[in-house]
Parts: sequence; structure tokens; C-alpha cells
Amino acid sequence: MPDVLNKKSMITVLDPQDGTYIGEVENYNVVETLQVIDTAVNAFETSKKLPAWLRMSVLNQVANDLFEQKEMFAQMIAQEGIKTIKEARKETIRCVDTLRISAEEARHLNGETISFDQVAGSENRFGYFKRLPLGVIVAITPFNDPLNLVAHKIGPAIAAGNSVILKPHSHTPLVARMLVELFAKTELPKGVLQLITGRGTVIGDVLVSDPRVRMVSFTGGRTVGHKILKKAGLKKVSLELGSNCPAIVLGDADINQALDATVSGAFWAGGQNCLHVQRIYIDESIYEQFSKEFCQRANGIRMGDKLKETTDMGPMINEQAAKKVELLIADALNNNATLLCGGKREGTFFQPTVLTDVSENCLIAKEEVFGPVTILYAFSDLKNAITMANNVDFGLQAGVFTRDLNLAFEVADALDCGGVMINDSSDYRIDGMPFGGVKGSGLGREGVMNTIHEMSQAKTYCFNLTQSL
Repeated sequence: MPDVLNKKSMITVLDPQDGTYIGEVENYNVVETLQVIDTAVNAFETSKKLPAWLRMSVLNQVANDLFEQKEMFAQMIAQEGIKTIKEARKETIRCVDTLRISAEEARHLNGETISFDQVAGSENRFGYFKRLPLGVIVAITPFNDPLNLVAHKIGPAIAAGNSVILKPHSHTPLVARMLVELFAKTELPKGVLQLITGRGTVIGDVLVSDPRVRMVSFTGGRTVGHKILKKAGLKKVSLELGSNCPAIVLGDADINQALDATVSGAFWAGGQNCLHVQRIYIDESIYEQFSKEFCQRANGIRMGDKLKETTDMGPMINEQAAKKVELLIADALNNNATLLCGGKREGTFFQPTVLTDVSENCLIAKEEVFGPVTILYAFSDLKNAITMANNVDFGLQAGVFTRDLNLAFEVADALDCGGVMINDSSDYRIDGMPFGGVKGSGLGREGVMNTIHEMSQAKTYCFNLTQSL
């Protein structure tokens, strides 16, 4: 007879497309979570002494193994999450790159000498600083990029010599587990990287509030981010909390280039993306042409089975999320907005949707929609367009389209956000660049080099040398 009392509690992972069973993971409780932290604390005594060549070797080996198994990983991203197989393949290749960059940056984790003789009386002093790992890092990742955003946290954490506890989103933990299993096949000492799966409402407070944890790196919703900030205590916190990204299309822009970039940015991953193009401000001289062609392209997006090569857009993560988008659109329409295309939901699938005449007071104009909805605005005054683009409590990235270099600099400088993409939408990012926002979009900067800097600390060494002739 099985030992029912010792049976592990499990979380079932279902395909958001049709509810099909994909797999299951352990549902950790508070006691088990404390044990994971104990292990991480002990493992740090080893990880902080690991030489750079070993850290680099581990990361490069995982990158190579992932590349060899890239199709299997892409299939899992598509099955358990929201991405089409084409989108999942791109994420997998980006993850390989993120790990390789992490390995290379481990080589450059250097300090520098300090001129102590800049102060009178310190002529005999010599010293330097070097960067050392923080300790235990908790990495909490979202469902929309379940592989590459994991790599953006655990890659730099390991490169810097930390021990790390990874908590992936409960909807998409399987591909994260697959990546951790690749690390387990390397020379990385046991306990340096641990996967913990469970409900945030049960184990989240334990992970973020424990004083032995020296940093929490979180990507996700603003409500949870604010709770983490309040409960973390005296430790480093990195928060990427989404956005409501604008694009500004000037009258001299290459319209086809602007359409290609903004349509992709609007509907990639079903709009469930912190860089999603949510608002587009279009010079009135080209508004009619732009809006017509934008809607034509939106109507041409093929929704359906994520694993089919012909599918352009998959489902939302669950029906609750899809219904939330439905309510936001209804609120806008009740306040005299105009529906240009889309607007219908079927289960977890939501049509690519375009609105106009949306009041700035509507929730969909102010908040992050996290779905396949984009709002179009016509403008006659560029300064007013910039003011409207900045008039939200977010500021992650923005896009500007123009052929005028002077105007590009002017608009980019005026936009209040962490990054401005010229002749690209807000949805453009490479894994080596600084990445993060201002205002309600969060705290800190990611991008491998920046993350390693966040996950390490400077320690100064000063020698008072004996004076001699």
C-alpha cells in the first residue's frame, strides 16, 4: 500500500490553448522552502570561491547543450505557454546567446586600482577594489518568456559567483526545469542552482523576506512587485514590472518600416509582453493610410494551434486574462472609443484588436493591457504627442519613426523611459543591452553585464605601506 502521508503535493501544468495535460511539478510548502534556502546559504560558501574559468565553462556547456536540444526546448515553450512554435524557437536561440554572454562577462568581472594619494597624507597608501558575489539570490520569472528570462537571471547570478534559487511561474515551470537539468550535468556544485516550484501566495513571502537572501530579482506584475518591495527588508531588489509602451510615427517616417515594426510589436506573443506596443501616436498627415494598413495587417494575423508552422498568434495564458482584456475594451467602448478591428474572444484566444478615439482617462489607456490590443491616436503637434506618450505611470521603452536625425534625438531625449528605439518599435531588445524602466516600470537594470553588476558588490582593499627612502 502506498505511503499516502509522504506523497508530494503537485502542480499540474496545462496547455492554455485547450487545457491539455502537459506535465506536473512539485508544489513546495513553507518548510521545504526554508530547506532550499538553507541549502543555498551553504552552497554559497562554495560558489563564491569558484574560479572564473569554471563558471565560464559551466555556462558555455549549458549554452552548447541547449543549442543541440533547441527544438525540444522550443516545443516545450510552445506547449506549456502562449507562444507559437516560431516564436518559441526565437526565444530558445536568444537564451543560448544570453548564456554565452553571461559566460563571457564572467571574464570581465574586474575591479580597478584607486589613487589614494589624491588626499594629502595618503601618499604611502595603495589599493584597489574588486567585485564579489552578493550571496543567495532569489530569481522569480514570468510566464511570457519562460526560458530566456530565466537565463537573464540565473546566467549572471552564476557568472558572478552567487548561489541562486529559481522560482518560475506556476503556469510555465517545465521548460525552466529542463534548463536547470542541463546545469545539473555540468561541474557546477550541487546546491548552487536550485529550482523551487509552488504557489507564490504560499512560498513567496518566505523567499523574499528571509534575511539570508541577499537579492530578489523579479519580473512580473506591478501589484506583486510592490508587495515584494515592502516585504524584502534590507537587501537588493530588482523589479521589472511591465509597461504601456508608446510609439510615435512622424510624418516623414518610412510607413512600411513603421508598420512592420509596430504590428509585430503589438501582437508578438499575443501582446503578453512587457514591451508590447500599446499606444501609437501618428502624424495626422499619414494617419488615414497608417491606420488602414495597420488594421489590414492585424486582420491578416492567423490565430490557432501554436505548434503549426502557419500560426502567427497563440492564446492568452488563461481565460481569466482574456476576460480582463475583454472588460478593458468594453470600458473604452462605453466611453466613446471606436473599434477598428478585432475585439472578440473565444475561450483563451483573443483577436488582434485596434482601437481609436480612446480617452486618456480609460483604464486601457493608462494601465498595461497585457493582451493583443493597440490604440491609435492622430496628432498635429509633436510636443503634445510626446506629452501624451509620457502621460502614464510606466516608462520601459518607446519607439520613434522618422528620417530626420535631429527630430529623432529631440523626441528620444524627451520620452521618459528606459530605452528609445529609433525606427524600431518598443519591442526591440538584444540581450546584451541595459534593460529596465522608470516610474512604475520598476527598479534596476537587466541585460547581462548590468545584471552581473547588480548581483555583485565592490570591496575595497587599502595598503598603508611603510615609508622608505
